[in-house]
Amino acid sequence: MAASLLGSFRVLRAALSPRNLPLATAAVPWLGGCRYLGSSHRLLGVAPLKVLMPALSPTMEKGNIVKWLKREGETVNVGDALCEIETDKAVVTLDSSDDGVLAKIMVEEGTKDVILGSLIALLVAEGGDWKQVEIPVQTGPPSPTQTVSALKEPAAPQAPVSSKVQHLTSKREIRLSPAARQILETHGLDPSSTAPTGPRGIFTKEDALNMLKQKDTVTLPRTTASAPVQPPVKSTQAASSTPGYPRPSSPPISIPGQALAPGTFTEIPASNIRQVIARRLTESKTTIPHSYASIDCNIEQVLKMRKQLAKDDIKISVNDFIIKAAAVTLKQMPDVNSTWNDEGPHQLSSIDIAVAVATERGLVTPIVRDAATKGIEEISTMVKALAKKAKAGKLLPEEYQGGSFSISNLGMFGISGFSAVINPPQACILAIGQSRQDLTVSEDDKGNPSLYHKDMMTVTLSSDGRVVDDELASQFLENFRLNLENPKRLALF
Repeated sequence: MAASLLGSFRVLRAALSPRNLPLATAAVPWLGGCRYLGSSHRLLGVAPLKVLMPALSPTMEKGNIVKWLKREGETVNVGDALCEIETDKAVVTLDSSDDGVLAKIMVEEGTKDVILGSLIALLVAEGGDWKQVEIPVQTGPPSPTQTVSALKEPAAPQAPVSSKVQHLTSKREIRLSPAARQILETHGLDPSSTAPTGPRGIFTKEDALNMLKQKDTVTLPRTTASAPVQPPVKSTQAASSTPGYPRPSSPPISIPGQALAPGTFTEIPASNIRQVIARRLTESKTTIPHSYASIDCNIEQVLKMRKQLAKDDIKISVNDFIIKAAAVTLKQMPDVNSTWNDEGPHQLSSIDIAVAVATERGLVTPIVRDAATKGIEEISTMVKALAKKAKAGKLLPEEYQGGSFSISNLGMFGISGFSAVINPPQACILAIGQSRQDLTVSEDDKGNPSLYHKDMMTVTLSSDGRVVDDELASQFLENFRLNLENPKRLALF
């Protein structure tokens, strides 16, 4: 009896070996649903760990996959950088929260407008066969590959009537770019006959132009060969033979490779940062009652102190003095260090100065935290480091989110004075102009007049009238001027 059982066990063990597993599965059907754990390269149906598109900023709704830092089959540990994601503010590195192996990249690098919560990659546990990972059925937004394959299915032909383009696109769920929609409606083309090539299955301008070229190629020989010579028609007949599509509401789009015709335009894609800037500027100007006030400041003492510090190899800019002076003034007048929400003004306990930095992707505002408690040299070091990271797109979310007061300096661009737009939910932003030399008349002890130059600078405060009224804004500018014109006072805070 024991020998019989031992023989059966040996037969079963031989059948379950990697070499005989297919035969064993065919002979014993229930073995097909089991996982073979003796060899990782034969592991079937490996359950994956999902990597979803995260929300890396409060205003982020979608992101772009800039670059994958790991490849399929590479081991991933907790904290390892998986990929770089462009948000509405900067390029942020996504770190792994699990250990395992990167089994499948679901969204390739370079893909834009990936919605939050979308599946971007799959991990398997260590020891699992990453090549046999189970691809889950996506219940969220479809990937670009799925959208393109779905559009390749045969569909019933539709009449190329411009008035039916909107109904057709909603029925087939074909996403049209604005330029493609204009071309289709103008020429009465049917987008369902061509598979889109844009990201996430978007029917692009190039797709519409290719359809237009194909239409012209097909119809041109037939019309030229069959069109007989006819006498000139009257203007009334010509007017009645105009096409049935409506007149386009915007200028015609330019065609690549051809000279720009009068009245055409070129479509420029907007980055995520540019879209957010446009949305926030519109929100600010339509929901915040802006009030403006300007004052001239004498910066002679600031320039003298800069020269003295430069002799000790301490390089500090005028903007660093401005940040410190604004922080000290906010500490003296806490009512200005406030924000507005639906419930009313909220006074903030921390003085965080957001400094506007121009980058290739748009305007970014890194924040100097607790600026009132920091020295001018420390502020200078922080601003240089934050500006470098902002231009490289490497700011962390905590380095640009929040802030209680903003400063925008365009003096280095030769701007004498300007009014800036408030950055909601903040209540104020200070606009700094270029320093200039004003000619002034003064008298000596004997009353003899003389002329001399003094260095002046115009600053303009944009304030939210719901939080900072005109009187409070005037007091703030006066105290700011006193602090900036006497930089030694800044060392007292």
